[in-house]
Amino acid sequence: MSTSKPRAKTKAGKDAEPTRTGVRRGLVEQEIYDHATRLFAERGFAGTSFQDIADAVGLTRPALYHYVSSKDELLAKLVAEITQDSAAGIQAIAGRDDIDATRKVHEIVAMSVRRQAESAARFQLLIRSEADLPEGIAATHTAGRRAVLKAMAGVIEDGVAQGVFRPVDPRVAALGLLGMNNWVAWWYHPDERNDLDQICEQLADMAVASLVNPDGSATTRAEPRDVLRLIRRDLDHLEDLLDG
Repeated sequence: MSTSKPRAKTKAGKDAEPTRTGVRRGLVEQEIYDHATRLFAERGFAGTSFQDIADAVGLTRPALYHYVSSKDELLAKLVAEITQDSAAGIQAIAGRDDIDATRKVHEIVAMSVRRQAESAARFQLLIRSEADLPEGIAATHTAGRRAVLKAMAGVIEDGVAQGVFRPVDPRVAALGLLGMNNWVAWWYHPDERNDLDQICEQLADMAVASLVNPDGSATTRAEPRDVLRLIRRDLDHLEDLLDG
């Protein structure tokens, strides 16, 4: 009995070691990623060397290679986080069949605004570094942006076809809404005046209000007479604004 207990402790220690090692590696990799993102933002991707990243983390260059193969790998992770994950989230909402186009737009905008606010520095960095992106990473970034635009435009097009939305150009409308969402990364600062939940809800409400028929009517599809009626109504509203 006296010899079995030490063995049990030794075995438990051996089993726990890979877990501790994995946790530590994950923490170091996140620290490397955070420092690389900061340096890319300060100096640009082209102006940041692998040695700069190693120095910021407090590792030697050979030790840094133990965690990442190149600064391109870190940039690729940033692109995946900002563009590919966003595209996947928007496509998932766009593909739902349990909610209508109005609710889809609301959920897409609310989700996009939150992502922009919570990853503002990384989003800004990616925008500033677009011209310096390596070819492969640039292609991934472009594909993600196109997927986001296609999904959003598709939802708006469905809403127009159903008569839920005004007869707008789906692509132009999608670009306008995405531009509104993206701008959040530039002006949002977490403080007492900026409640993120309220901001997400308000901007989502505004996005929907910019698309829906003012009288709340809906038809199975956008007939030419309906299109003309909505255009006349918008023109009347514009004339009222100009006269005022």
